[in-house]
Amino acid sequence: MPKCLVTGGAGFIGSVLVDKLIKLGNEVICIDNESAKNEIFYWNSKATNIKENILKFEKINKYFQDVDFVFHLAAESRITNAIENPTHTYEVNLIGTENILKSCLIHNVKRFVLSSTSSVYGLNKAPNVETDSFDCLNPYSLSKLFSEQLSNYYCKNFNLPVTILRYFNVFGVRAPSNGQYAPVTGIFMKQFKQNESLTIVGDGSSLRDFVHVDDVVKANIMFIDQKQKIEFNDTFNVGSGENISVKSIADMISNNQIFVPPRPGEAKITLANIEKIKKVTGWMPSIFITKWISDNI
Repeated sequence: MPKCLVTGGAGFIGSVLVDKLIKLGNEVICIDNESAKNEIFYWNSKATNIKENILKFEKINKYFQDVDFVFHLAAESRITNAIENPTHTYEVNLIGTENILKSCLIHNVKRFVLSSTSSVYGLNKAPNVETDSFDCLNPYSLSKLFSEQLSNYYCKNFNLPVTILRYFNVFGVRAPSNGQYAPVTGIFMKQFKQNESLTIVGDGSSLRDFVHVDDVVKANIMFIDQKQKIEFNDTFNVGSGENISVKSIADMISNNQIFVPPRPGEAKITLANIEKIKKVTGWMPSIFITKWISDNI
């Protein structure tokens, strides 16, 4: 039975990953310090749950003993927080990642899987491929790029098997809905259920590639392989390969809408080229945003 460790494992994506890993028969250690300011944290009682800060290396290192696979999702991910306090964002996303990588190396972990973001592409022309140049528009995307480069450093210099997954716009059950930079689907669904106006940023023409959390989790699990193929040591986009405007999403939910000013640090278009992950693992998205909304309103 593989032993897996998930950082950020009580949050949106991390908790769904923990649940799925346990369902598949894996032993799971979950580390989370509940710093994300989500409305709810999801701790699976069948996991070994550790409430600890990844910045405290001496506190977390011992939990990597005999771990086979590490999924690193813990991060300062709110763009507002990153803009207001970039130093903290760099500390959590870079030093925190350094601590996890160091523990992986000490304990001979078979593979480290980093959750990164499509925001490293910035204003690059869509669809984005993994070889695109970097164009970070805010401290969050810059910090995630640093964490990617640090992970690649450990892979190339210390032979730590590393996979980097760049998520596009993740949606689904458990998505946070508080704060202006929470996933737009989570905000819209909460507003709809509370009979409030849907708040659309700008004119709503921004195009987004929405990928369901279950498909994101499936992508992570594709890299649990005892053979540890060399082509896994790479960076992969995780998106649907399709995009849709924010206004179209809102129109599917409610006609009660208001518009708010555009926000700094955001790309106008996101769209993933997913040929690489499909070729290497056979992964394919299976839950699409329009069908999901129609099933949930």
